[in-house]
Amino acid sequence: MNEDEILDIVDENDEVIGQAPRGEVYARRLRHRAVFILARDAEDRIFVHRRTPHKLVFPSHYDMFVGGVVGTGESYDLAAHREASEELGVTGLPQPTPLFRFLYETPEHTWWSAVYEVRCTSPVAPQPEEVEWHAFLTAEELEARLPEWDWVPDGFDAYRRLRNLA
Repeated sequence: MNEDEILDIVDENDEVIGQAPRGEVYARRLRHRAVFILARDAEDRIFVHRRTPHKLVFPSHYDMFVGGVVGTGESYDLAAHREASEELGVTGLPQPTPLFRFLYETPEHTWWSAVYEVRCTSPVAPQPEEVEWHAFLTAEELEARLPEWDWVPDGFDAYRRLRNLA
């Protein structure tokens, strides 16, 4: 993670109003953009992972999405494909399908979030600097772990919203 990476700052309508380095974005709670991609394997199991302890946001938490911030001038669609490919360690991944967007806001964080889904039939090789542990879980296995594990709050919120659409 590069704290000097420049991100677009957006307003409450998701319109770009400026740019700032990632470290400043988090330190000053500046609204930016992020993508969340639910990755399913050929058996329809969901990729779940635990973040490494040195992550700037939500270290050592579990997540049922891969994803990250949208770079300056980057579209949500491009960021979703880039982040899914990078975090899963897969080449030739299909373009993730957009599902919905929502504004994630807490006293500490705020970002526009675009949620996607992708089918990953290739073996995964997650980035060790991003992912400490991973597995593909059935929907039932994931549901059983929701109350047991410490989940990233933004991903948990996105997953709750996704379940409510079904």
